[in-house]
Amino acid sequence: MSRPESTLHGLGAEFPSAASLMHAAEKVRDSGFRKWDVYSPFPIHGMDAAMGFQRSRVSLFSLLGGITGLTSAFVLIYYTSALNYPLIVQGKPYFALEPSMPIFFELTVLLTAFGTIIGLLLLTLMPRLHHPVFNWDRFKRVSDDGFFLVLEAGDPRFEKGASRRFLEELGGSHITEIYQDPDPFPHPARPEAKGHA
Repeated sequence: MSRPESTLHGLGAEFPSAASLMHAAEKVRDSGFRKWDVYSPFPIHGMDAAMGFQRSRVSLFSLLGGITGLTSAFVLIYYTSALNYPLIVQGKPYFALEPSMPIFFELTVLLTAFGTIIGLLLLTLMPRLHHPVFNWDRFKRVSDDGFFLVLEAGDPRFEKGASRRFLEELGGSHITEIYQDPDPFPHPARPEAKGHA
């Protein structure tokens, strides 16, 4: 049930099996919804294609991190050994590729890892300590035997009545309005956190 201070996050529906959830995902994808998600107790093979996901953009962040690492290593070594403090060591030229390879490798791998982690966090909007679906009582089954699909209210195609009928046609049950609390983590010192007006 909604509360005056809550805003609608979307409509959630429960499905009886992984196959029915995948079938529903294909129908939602084909109907043109853009903001929606599925939840299941285990990864479902083929769900990415059913949801219409393209290739992940995390690899772009990894590539940019790798290029940054390699470029930084090259500039650092060339500047220090050939420009700032040129010194001949064991008869090698001021800048030699052979002894620089370990530094190239290490900085490239390091910044590729950083780029991957940063890209993953940015694209998945993490860390997110609370999600509106946690307000849905039946969603507790998602870690055991529940299969859920949520249409978000922010989608241009979302309309409460029509979206509810659409989920019913897909075979969804226990269709519920999911609300986003304005403050999911009330501070204990605030009066409203203690239940006072």
